[in-house]
Amino acid sequence: MSILKSLFLLFMGIILVQAGNCQQKTIPYGNNAAVGKYYNIRGIKLYTEVYGAGKPLLLIHGNGGSLSNFSKTIPYFAKKYKVIAVDSRAHGKSRDDRDSLSFEMMADDFAGLLDAMHIDSAYVIGWSDGGINAIELAMRHPNKVIKLASTGANLWPDSTGIIPSYWKQEQIDYNAKKNTVFKTAKEKNDWKVFLLDWFQPNIKLTALKAIRCPSLIIAGDHDLIPTEHTVLISQNIPKAYLWIVPNSGHPTLIEHRDEFNKTVDNFFEQPFNKR
Repeated sequence: MSILKSLFLLFMGIILVQAGNCQQKTIPYGNNAAVGKYYNIRGIKLYTEVYGAGKPLLLIHGNGGSLSNFSKTIPYFAKKYKVIAVDSRAHGKSRDDRDSLSFEMMADDFAGLLDAMHIDSAYVIGWSDGGINAIELAMRHPNKVIKLASTGANLWPDSTGIIPSYWKQEQIDYNAKKNTVFKTAKEKNDWKVFLLDWFQPNIKLTALKAIRCPSLIIAGDHDLIPTEHTVLISQNIPKAYLWIVPNSGHPTLIEHRDEFNKTVDNFFEQPFNKR
């Protein structure tokens, strides 16, 4: 074989390997027919995608989002965890045509999902509304959560639980739409999801004492959630650590994905030693 032909074959081999790597990196999280599955949970069908193997890790997204929000999180944790990414009730592919929606309902959904998957307990990462759901899950079903990391969560809907400028915008949006007659299923669902954060959550600080698991409470230093509110949450969970991420807004897990993934992973791996 000539040197020129050998170099050509080597070059083509490199190109094919690189093309294969590119295909592997373009996983359509949130719309992956190869792994997507529905579970019948409490009268609705919850859409899930599972990646990796090992200790179970449940990922819970925020208001109006879907499991695709964790596209920068799943690849890291799937290397050693069984990552369970789920579309919350009335979000993504998990339809819910009923009128009511609450964080308590959603937390019970996640507990039911773990039961349906024959998983006794899991690590949990929740972002924004998902962070609230992680807290609610640990409060309502303490045996289901090994450790949790909650980022960008609030306990009540007002200008002390959400920064005043954002809360003011929420008021404007509410007043502009509250008398609207929504006609399509999507319009009705979007309004129901909006109202979730308008009227909820309503968690008392004393209720956080029910959380038994070690908890990492996170927010950005210029988050939508006031730092003082995040500090309050961490102070009232018995086994909590606080992490205010410097130079970060609400999407800590995206803006600082490498640091976020490593820090949360280390928290999950380390034995608990309370201050």
